[in-house]
Amino acid sequence: MPDEPKRPKPEELLTRYGFAMRREEHGRGRLRVFLGAAPGVGKTYAMLLEGKRLKAEGLDVVVGFVETHGRAETEAQIGDLEVVPRLQIPYRGVVVEEMDTEAVLRRKPEMVLVDELAHTNAPGSPREKRWQDVELLRAASIDVITTLNIQHLESLQDVVAGITGIQVRETIPDRFLDDAAEVQLIDLPTPALLERLAQGKVYPSARAQQALGNFFREGNLTALRELALRRTAAGVDERLESYMREQGIEDVWPAAERILALIDHRASAGTVLRRAWRLASALRSELVAVSVVPPGGMDALPLDRRTGLERNLRLAEDLGATTRVVEGDQILPTLVDVVRAENPTLVVLGHTPEGPWRRIVRKSLVDRLLHRLDNVDIQLVEVKED
Repeated sequence: MPDEPKRPKPEELLTRYGFAMRREEHGRGRLRVFLGAAPGVGKTYAMLLEGKRLKAEGLDVVVGFVETHGRAETEAQIGDLEVVPRLQIPYRGVVVEEMDTEAVLRRKPEMVLVDELAHTNAPGSPREKRWQDVELLRAASIDVITTLNIQHLESLQDVVAGITGIQVRETIPDRFLDDAAEVQLIDLPTPALLERLAQGKVYPSARAQQALGNFFREGNLTALRELALRRTAAGVDERLESYMREQGIEDVWPAAERILALIDHRASAGTVLRRAWRLASALRSELVAVSVVPPGGMDALPLDRRTGLERNLRLAEDLGATTRVVEGDQILPTLVDVVRAENPTLVVLGHTPEGPWRRIVRKSLVDRLLHRLDNVDIQLVEVKED
């Protein structure tokens, strides 16, 4: 049996195709990642659209590999983009198509579009993983736009398995995503994605029905979407901090999330504070704890209520929150004024479940707050009556 041909080292390929000078002059190619929570949110479509836009601006753009999954709208989006012919690899009696990285190197474009970053190449390919192909292209000073789903990040494997019950086999190192010049979230609300799946716009109908009962359950998709949102937000925050350090900026820029927790004297306020703190910690956002007291301040409260509120305010300070005690005759208008003044993106408050008859006869505080406030999300923390 003949020996398997020796695979050339990346630096040998670069020299062979005349990239040594380009790499020395310009450094590595820039990486842009279109990140999504699941298949079908529109990552490939967005990547092709961006490629066509850049080509119209005069950039030399080629398609290294695009997987359309038979979606007509995605196939049509390729348009007049140049497609580098794929590498044909015989494997177990069939021919598997992979990106021909060496052909892209010979072509020497300014930018290449590469779909499905976490893909494992067929046995016999020059490299095992597609992200390794992308690394070689970047070493040749070629910019790359690629696509990735959040479940393929190595650091999230335990979390994803716990959410979906599925062990993801194809992963990429987190350092690869961390090295990207730009990570753009391609987001689609869960109901809209489920509708696309039901309409056959993601998979053929038979496969779509199977997917709806497994990976594409609503809870799975919602949790994965939250992971994608958090990962993208964390990357943006890190880049902002890096920029501010480089520019010597010491002022606080109000560009992050801001969470406001409404608390009172009851022990259940501790549950609300801890939930708000976990959210603020995950989003790396500021936490503000607010309590409304009657005119006259804390001294106007009965002793037991004042003691309870002081205890909860100390807890808020221990958690690193900024505390506000606001006086007001009526709780609803006072709360509305406080929320508008603090300008949070999320309000967290305790909620005691009510019986159906009680809900019919009067609106809850939450209902009335939602009616009075615009562009503010409210999260309820279910608590028991003290």
